[in-house]
Amino acid sequence: MMVNLFSVFDPSTSIMNLSLNWLSTMIGLLIIPSGFWIIPSRHMIMWNMINLKLHQEFKTLLGFNSINKGSSFIFISLFSLIMFNNFLGLFPYIFTSTSHLVLTLSLALPLWMTFMLFGWINNTQYMFAHLVPQGTPPILMPFMVCIESISNLIRPGTLAVRLAANMIAGHLLLTLLSNTGPMVNSIMLMMLLITQILLLILESAVAIIQSYVFAILSTLYSSEVN
Repeated sequence: MMVNLFSVFDPSTSIMNLSLNWLSTMIGLLIIPSGFWIIPSRHMIMWNMINLKLHQEFKTLLGFNSINKGSSFIFISLFSLIMFNNFLGLFPYIFTSTSHLVLTLSLALPLWMTFMLFGWINNTQYMFAHLVPQGTPPILMPFMVCIESISNLIRPGTLAVRLAANMIAGHLLLTLLSNTGPMVNSIMLMMLLITQILLLILESAVAIIQSYVFAILSTLYSSEVN
């Protein structure tokens, strides 16, 4: 029996008190067909096109410095990992790991901390100058420093909460609608099924959009410290 509304997101599968739910974080690699790796199949061609498009976008944001060579592949891998986990959460009885702040913060916090350390160690003057936007009146400079510092500190939190909240919201809506199924007549049940299918399509779009947003914002934060 469900204790509360959010208990559907709790890890429940375990053997000898060892939770197996978090294995779904890496299980996306197992569902890729072997032909994807062996021959230039349609899956491989489509995935290569997506990767090339992402690489071009990330390369534009990161710039063309020699320091940034290969950096786009980190964000492409991040996009792939989040998208796989978002999609796996749409299948029944599979644990949605991206709806937990433990995972999203584990992705956002090390990235943000690395960017900050790199920026403050290598580009200290630029990081200080970045705290005061160009054209700020002298009387507002102390306030702008405080505002920019706070907005910079909450970046990993906003990245993590945005991803987790968007994944939770759709799943909660699907759960609430499905719980009303046994209490409605056949006509309402058909409408409920159509609504559930439409919401599932919307959640599929959200799974891609949120992984892209997470990766693109991480790229923007990275480009600011160079």
